[in-house]
Amino acid sequence: MQHIDARPIVRQVNHDAVIDSHIAPQSMSDRVAFAFVKLLRFCADTFFAHRYGHRAVVLETVAAVPGMVGGLWQHLRALRMMRDDDGWIRTLLDEAENERMHLMTFVKIAQPNWFERALIIAVQMVFYNFYFFLYLFAPRTAHRVVGYFEEEAVISYTGYLAEVDAGRHENIAAPQIAIDYWQLPDDARLRDVIIAVRADEAEHRDVNHAFVDVIDKKRAS
Repeated sequence: MQHIDARPIVRQVNHDAVIDSHIAPQSMSDRVAFAFVKLLRFCADTFFAHRYGHRAVVLETVAAVPGMVGGLWQHLRALRMMRDDDGWIRTLLDEAENERMHLMTFVKIAQPNWFERALIIAVQMVFYNFYFFLYLFAPRTAHRVVGYFEEEAVISYTGYLAEVDAGRHENIAAPQIAIDYWQLPDDARLRDVIIAVRADEAEHRDVNHAFVDVIDKKRAS
């Protein structure tokens, strides 16, 4: 039987990622997406406050859903239309894989309890079904939701980094899964992990906002 290497593809930390970036809502679709993400942010702030490690676990559970859903729909659409996908499928699936690795990393860091693990299951079930139908009927809004969601993720990780730098969160050793995935130094700390994850989220933010631009151009042509 042929051996299958199931290890995730390693990444390099993007130190050139633009951290401070925001796309102001203009259309009704944008405003709906922005309001929805702000509602999610309010819920996260209310429930987790400054427990950033535990917030990250739930955040990454949600963040790993859109890429897989979008990749599935783009795959099926490419089959139906019998055309090339222009690289969307691989980009979206890579996003899903990357967010899953974020989750695996913060599970090692935060060590969620049974209640938080149950919450993760519940949130994933609800959000998956919501996003599935959102992407089916309004893919433009779906990508804008992810763009704004990732904007909030960058803000959250910047806050997390500030807490670590201020000494309010212990700058513990980075888990081995993070060292292997981002090819960090063997003595890497939590601070290095946060910087790597934040850079990934900034990339996903820009990609999904760019997908909205592509959809708008196609509709205008």
